[in-house]
Amino acid sequence: MTQRTRPWGYQDPFDGKKPNWQLHPDTLALRAGLSRSGFGETGEALYLSSGFTYDSAEMAEAAFKEETAHHLYSRFSNPTVAMFEERLAALEGAEACFATATGMSAMFSSVACLVKAGDRIVASMSMFSSCYVVLNEILPAWGVEIELVDGNDKKKWADALAKPTKVVFIESPSNPMMEIVDIRMVSDLAHKVGATVIVDNVMGSPVLQKPLELGADVVMYSATKHIDGQGRVLGGAILGSKDYIKNSVIPFTRHTGQSMSAFNAWVMLKSLETLTMRVERMASNALKVAEFLSNEKKIESVSYPFLKSDKNYKLAKKQMRGGGTTIGFKIKGNKEKTFKFMNALRVIDISNNLGDSKSLITHPASTTHRRLGPEIQLQMGITPNLVRLSVGLENVDDLIADLKQALK
Repeated sequence: MTQRTRPWGYQDPFDGKKPNWQLHPDTLALRAGLSRSGFGETGEALYLSSGFTYDSAEMAEAAFKEETAHHLYSRFSNPTVAMFEERLAALEGAEACFATATGMSAMFSSVACLVKAGDRIVASMSMFSSCYVVLNEILPAWGVEIELVDGNDKKKWADALAKPTKVVFIESPSNPMMEIVDIRMVSDLAHKVGATVIVDNVMGSPVLQKPLELGADVVMYSATKHIDGQGRVLGGAILGSKDYIKNSVIPFTRHTGQSMSAFNAWVMLKSLETLTMRVERMASNALKVAEFLSNEKKIESVSYPFLKSDKNYKLAKKQMRGGGTTIGFKIKGNKEKTFKFMNALRVIDISNNLGDSKSLITHPASTTHRRLGPEIQLQMGITPNLVRLSVGLENVDDLIADLKQALK
């Protein structure tokens, strides 16, 4: 039986029988990248194999010289992982994808594969704590210069990008404050100095925002959030041009070992089939919850980009299909009162994950962003009375009832 293998990047998933019309992303989420074995299975095959065989020594040599398309070793590529990569690339509208073990390995690899000592990175100020550590502690130790820009002021971004810059890293919406960066504006400025624009689209998801259509060069995900979105496995993904994936990402990752496991890729493949339905329902729930919270007297403020009162509303409506599944809001009171509210919840779980089918709440200052310390937290708007709520698939009336009774 002949092994079916594919080169990197999006390939025709229909093997010559592709429909003669443009398929909707919801269809691609089920059909793209499909690679069946000789058994003709309907469910994607799970190839739990560390290595692969060759018919001859000459065949092995040709495969390692990339003269033929053949899987070499599952740290480099795997048939199940390749299916996930091709499907996600089709859904995102990217030329190619590389799947990683975690979201942070995707973030780190997407940036680190491009920089060396003496290079410069410009990034948005508001971001996840581990991203902040990578950009402001790990890479500076390599001799890479970092400059952070707060907000959407075009002059601030233009000033930051007045010097030669290798990479621009944007987290939009940001975790946990749901801050929005004007991706088109920043990308246009960055490209004038030859910078590669990388967007962390975790909070937007492939369903609600398309950074590549807004001018970005690279998109990265924690596939744990939304893509799996059911609290089962870890994973990440980097998407961009074939040239970037083949000549920058893969030479870096194949030697440093951030590849996704075949089992996790198989779980992610099945999750992609329901991604749109889950995210759209969660975003719809999140907007209703945000509207409820914004009218509660015991709430100091609510950060959700599709609230009409949100400072980012107009920009969010311009570059997103929905406001996301996550809400940042502040309780009127101190940390003790905030903890009391969280502990009173009966349906919503306390957990530091997000993008899950179950609604989850966390206290960023003491959990996800604790590593940064009070001063940096304050610069990001993270205060002791802030909580981050990831809204799930439960009936929205039950979620509102739970929040209402906990606020009492």
